Amino acid sequence: MTTPTRLQVESATIGYDKRVISRDLSVAIPDESFTVIVGPNACGKSTLLRGLSRLLRPSAGQVVLDGADINSFRTKEVARRVGLLPQTSIAPDGITVADLVARGRYPYHGFMRQWTADDERAVRNAMDAAAVTGLSSRLVDELSGGQRQRVWVAMALAQHTDILLLDEPTTFLDITHQIELLELFTDLNQAGRTLVAVLHDLNHAARFGTHLIAMKDGRIVAEGTPEKIVTAELVEEVFGLRCLVVADPVAGTPHVVPLGRDRSR
Repeated sequence: MTTPTRLQVESATIGYDKRVISRDLSVAIPDESFTVIVGPNACGKSTLLRGLSRLLRPSAGQVVLDGADINSFRTKEVARRVGLLPQTSIAPDGITVADLVARGRYPYHGFMRQWTADDERAVRNAMDAAAVTGLSSRLVDELSGGQRQRVWVAMALAQHTDILLLDEPTTFLDITHQIELLELFTDLNQAGRTLVAVLHDLNHAARFGTHLIAMKDGRIVAEGTPEKIVTAELVEEVFGLRCLVVADPVAGTPHVVPLGRDRSR
């Protein structure tokens, strides 16, 4: 990696206990990109994201944030720079939507710092952006799966970090809310934020991402723009899927059309 970026992995071995998922992994997240990590199930996508967020500490190598080992920062300092929407989240019993979203402001509070107008504004803007303002007084555990997912997105937005990590953010959402959320992420990216997301839908990744990282068996197979990454050859290599890649008729980005089995015989 010749160009320094705010967030990168350097020769890292990442895994769980004694089970190694990725070994000698190096990758740099382009600043102010909407980077999407793609690949088959259990290929190491979420493991890489957990490493970038400091939830997993490499047993070798390091994750570098703003020029220093991410583990050299205090927890709140990391949380003021990097936000995370994890794959699964559990809300405390009896908490309202507004109170949960407000927890996104935790990194900015200390013993002497009280709730401010800036906090109130950040929470309000986050709920508006995630389209959950109308749910503010509802209990989180009364919501549908899609509604809860949007509330967690709002909490991550309230954290107001320059870097936002998203692990399968469209889970539980219907197609309309998936597109609305991905368009929101595009707006955040165009406003200058760096986003890194794990997505299963390759066509969504190609349409909304500006930089793709393709993984298989814990290693990075290729990375670059959607036009570079999403080819029929790479899709078959990474996913084992025969396909055609055509231009999306609306966005002009690569669009994968599965060929499936030959049913003519």
